[in-house]
Amino acid sequence: MCRYFADWRRLTAILCAIFILSGCAGPSQQQRDIALQQLPESHRQEVVMTALGLMGSPYRYGGRDPFAGFDCSGLVSYVFQKASGTPLPRSAYEQAAVSRRINRRELRAGDLVFFNTLGRPNSHVGIYIGDGRFVNAPSSGGRVRVDSLSNPYFSKRFNSARTLFSSR
Repeated sequence: MCRYFADWRRLTAILCAIFILSGCAGPSQQQRDIALQQLPESHRQEVVMTALGLMGSPYRYGGRDPFAGFDCSGLVSYVFQKASGTPLPRSAYEQAAVSRRINRRELRAGDLVFFNTLGRPNSHVGIYIGDGRFVNAPSSGGRVRVDSLSNPYFSKRFNSARTLFSSR
């Protein structure tokens, strides 16, 4: 029994090292630098319009284009690339790491909203469009849609409001 436990610990250590060395541990330096540049306010409307134009696109885990489908972070990454030419990291967790935290009351169209939907912070992301609403790719079998921050599911899991824009 002890031998199996030792093998399991060794395997776990190897897998953790691979995970960290593969860059999955967080955004790259290039991605952090891009986010630190902060987008001009003039891109806000384009971000919102691009996101709304993708309404009805299918959900697909790992998806990042309108034809194959989107997951939540793939949608955000695609929208910011198309609307502003800004490449963002692939995961919601990494997108949170390259954006600047703001107070929920300061949310403006084009900002990001993050949720704890998988028992860990920043596991779901959407694009705020104003009036307490946001665009997101919600789940398997779903489609890109608008949800409300006051929706009981999302209000209970709200994690943080963040921005990639310059003025505050």
